[in-house]
Amino acid sequence: LALLGTCCLYPLASSGAHALGAAAAHRRHRGYCCDYAALGLYGLGSALAYSAYAFPLEWVGSTFHDFYVPVAVVNTVLSTGLSCYSRFLEAERPHLSKASRILAFVYPYIFDSIPIFYRLSRCAAGGCSEGSMALHSRHSLCALLTFLILTSRLPERLAPGAFDIVGHSHQLFHICGILGTHFQLEAISMDMAERRGRLPIPSSLETFGSLGMGAAGSVAILGICFLRLRPEP
Repeated sequence: LALLGTCCLYPLASSGAHALGAAAAHRRHRGYCCDYAALGLYGLGSALAYSAYAFPLEWVGSTFHDFYVPVAVVNTVLSTGLSCYSRFLEAERPHLSKASRILAFVYPYIFDSIPIFYRLSRCAAGGCSEGSMALHSRHSLCALLTFLILTSRLPERLAPGAFDIVGHSHQLFHICGILGTHFQLEAISMDMAERRGRLPIPSSLETFGSLGMGAAGSVAILGICFLRLRPEP
């Protein structure tokens, strides 16, 4: 449920941010800060779902499993803070701004995906027969494509002006992101069915308590950013 909620939240926030693309600078920056906060919460929702349904069975109860969700909560707040801070660098230091924003989302994704990467590596060595792994691999491929498209700015880099309306890298970036989320939800649903009873399910209090702490930290950062991003005199 936490993953489903955040999966719905981040496309909505992104749509709202892009709708403010032609607004005044402070409103545009505020919109994108909300977008980044929603993405951070989506990462936390993913970690909660992975911890409950997709963790390697041999890791269950380990120290890493015990600290996996708390670290994901911290990562959510750090991701929101760093990505929102990148908006303040955009005008004077655009390259640092973009690098900071990419780091803010790549690091939490890599951390959240450690259990999935381990299971994928085990399957590559011929050690599993779980049907969900094909879907997890598709999700990982979409995430890789999303990263490559965002950093390379292809195809408009090869033909400036030709992809301003259709085929722009930012459009492809969002398509790959949503498609990856679809594969992720399908994979988690299959893991739930295949591994029911084999993993300890956290209580609602633990799940929504962690989500609430991540949301509270992100909202606090948004409040600070909103105060700093005031209309220019």
